[in-house]
Formats: sequence, C-alpha cells, structure tokens
Amino acid sequence: MAAMTATPLAAAAIAQLEAEGVDLVIGTVVNPAGLTLAKTVPIRRSNTFADPGLGASPIWHSFAIDQSGIAFTDDASAVGDQRLRIDLSALRIIGDGLAWAPAGFFEQDGTPVPGCSRGTLGRVEAALAEAGIEAVIGHEIEFLLVDAQGASLPSAMWAQYGLAGVLEHEAFVRDVTAAATAAGVVLEQFHPEYGTNQFELSLAPLSPVAAADQLVLARIIIGRAARRHGLRVSLSPAPFAAGAGTGAHQHFSLATPEGPLFSEGTGARGMGPAGEAAVAGLLAGLPQAQGILCGSIVSGLRMRPHNWAGAYACWGTENREAAVRFIMAGPANPRGGNVEVKVVDPSANPYFATAAILGMALDGITRKAELPPETTIDPAKLSDGERNRAGISLLPDSQADAIAALHNSQLMRTILGDPAVDLVVAVRRLESNLYGHLAPEQLADKFRMAWSL
Repeated sequence: MAAMTATPLAAAAIAQLEAEGVDLVIGTVVNPAGLTLAKTVPIRRSNTFADPGLGASPIWHSFAIDQSGIAFTDDASAVGDQRLRIDLSALRIIGDGLAWAPAGFFEQDGTPVPGCSRGTLGRVEAALAEAGIEAVIGHEIEFLLVDAQGASLPSAMWAQYGLAGVLEHEAFVRDVTAAATAAGVVLEQFHPEYGTNQFELSLAPLSPVAAADQLVLARIIIGRAARRHGLRVSLSPAPFAAGAGTGAHQHFSLATPEGPLFSEGTGARGMGPAGEAAVAGLLAGLPQAQGILCGSIVSGLRMRPHNWAGAYACWGTENREAAVRFIMAGPANPRGGNVEVKVVDPSANPYFATAAILGMALDGITRKAELPPETTIDPAKLSDGERNRAGISLLPDSQADAIAALHNSQLMRTILGDPAVDLVVAVRRLESNLYGHLAPEQLADKFRMAWSL
C-alpha cells in the first residue's frame, strides 16, 4: 500500500477554525485492547499532525486495560517509533475550543503500520469494493451512567425502557443530542435500556471506516456530556456482575450495482444467493472471531443465554437471542434488509470488529457458503440434541477458549493480518493470565471504567 498523502489545511481554513473558537485538535486511535488513545496539538499544528505525524512508541498497541500492563511482543516493544497521523478530511469541531480527527498508525516513511486497526478496516473495505460490493455499517452504543467515582446511581426512578429514565437525565440526554448534532453525528434514536441507568443510541449508517470513526466520536461526545453533569459513562460489557450486559451491536448491509444482497431476492427472508452466503460465512467464522468481537476478560460475564447477547451461533429473523439477527426489508425498514451482529461488545476495537465481520461475509460470498436453517425460537428452549442437529453451538464464555480460537484461526489471520491478530491475542492473554482467577464481582468492579472516556 502506498504512503498516505494528506491535503493540508489552508491558512484561511485554520484562521476560520480559530475564529470559531477552536484552539486544540485531538487525534485518536483505538488499540487492540479497545482503549481509545490520543494526542493533542494546537490548531496551528494540525498539518504537522497529519503529515509527517506525531511520534508514538509501538508499545501503544500493547497497552492493557488494567492501567499499567503492557503485552510486549516482537512487533510491540520499547524499540522503534511510529507516527500518528490524523485524517484531516474527517476533522470535526466538538465544542469548547476542541476539534477532533481520527488517526492511524504509520511508519516514519509514511507507509501504513500493518497492525493499525483503522488501516486494517480500510483494506477490507477496499477488498469489498474490488469485489464490486458496497458495505454500509450502523453502530449501536449501549452505556451505563455511573457517578464520578464509578459507583452505581440511584434507581428508584427507573423502569426498563421507561420514560422516567429520560426525564431523570433529561439535561444529559439533551446535551448529548445537541453536541452530536453540532459535530455532524446523526443520532437515529436515543432511549433508556433494559438495565438500570443504561442507555442506548443508534448512529446513522455510513461506509465502514466512516462509521467506525463516527462511533469513536460519539463515545467522546457522550463521555464529555456526562462529565459536564457530574457523571461518568461505563463502557464495560458487564459494569456490574449481577446487572444487564452492555453490547455494541453492529448492523451491516451489502449491495452490488445489481441491487441489495439482503432484500429483493428469492432466497431466505428475501435474501439473494450472495446475501445467504454472506450470512453463512459470518456464522461459520464467529467462533474464531469471538476474540476480536467480544474477547475481553469481562466479556464472558455478558456472553450468556437469556442476556440478549447472541450467545448462540445461529441466525434468525428478529431473534435477539441469536448471534446474528436478520432484519427484513419492509415498510418499517425502508433502507432494506440488514444483519445485526449481537455478540460485539464495547471492549472490542470497533475497526477490527467491523473488519472481521465484513471479512467473514466476503469469505462466505467467495466460497458460496451454504446458509444453515433459520432459528425461529429462542435457541435456549431447544434441547441439546435439537441444537446439535440444527448446527447451533453455544459460544464459550471462557476468555481462554476465545483467545485460543483466534490465535489458531487462519481465517482471521487472512482477513486482519498476522500482526493484528497477534497484538489482540497478546493483550487478551495478559488479561487472562493476570486476572482470570478473579470472581465475577471482582472482575466487574475492577474493569467497570476500563474503556470509559
């Protein structure tokens, strides 16, 4: 891949940003542990941040979620230097003097770092385009409001999906909505969730890299709004061991110049042959991709039946207990058919997660994979024998099993590349080795704020 070239901001553009009160630019990356890392520069240094970029040790890829651990590898050590380079075309003003832009990892000569998650997703998006397929991604963000120290908030004024939650936190909800609109982030809905003081918002669908960028920006907006109200946001998959889990579901649709793959066809639920093969490829690869999609030390606390986490590797139309939920085209879904991957949680690097999902779908299309029968009921209601005959497997809640499957997966290594897989395996193994002995309550308490902004 050729070195990245950045179109610099003209002096007039920088002057306009200054006139609008912007004095600082934040550039962010997400590392293999799902941590959002950043550097900042004065607005007049924006072009330097874009090219040649700012120095960053390869160790950035190995920072762990415990605030001190580093998962050293041959490719991520104290030796060497890489560059963080922001994408000026994606720069957004986010208020209070700040602008933001997504960044990627590059070598000093400008070539992309193979383990960079944003660059990895860009390669998968390009592979789809080369195959004549356009992908659109819609992200959901679930989060839990906690107090400034990370403790639970009062719950007397709360009901599942209840109006009381909106009214109790009305100022926060309005603040998030206004800040998102000002930054160009399109919210499709925002509502209380099943868990106490848990909310969910849905982002408008975009192309893969742009959608992941928008997710990162939305999380920043939510975190800043919470702070303004004396609150914090937990993005842990299991903020409290006995509470509801927190997901980061991804919806995707695929289309070719001939039309959509998940609607207007004659196959299952209106899918065309390529759409069926895409879903089949996704299902076949899920056990290998679990370490990417929901592989943290906390993820297993969420990955359980009856938890709306998609713990069973199967697909079903509007089936919220299936790992792959299919949404049919129709009057209530005018954008057409799409697929929701329910196992993804907030500990995942969203760029890697999308790359894995789309890569598995493309693999299914390439192989013309056969779609298994649809699961039309809660798979937990089936007997073990019925699930075995239907090819339905329970995804493991063991982090060690998910790590081993990822490490040994030739499919994931083909889609993401060896450097990316090895880095994810390294940070997750560190978590497992250091904290795998902790009880669920201890794990939830220790890592409640690990991914918070």
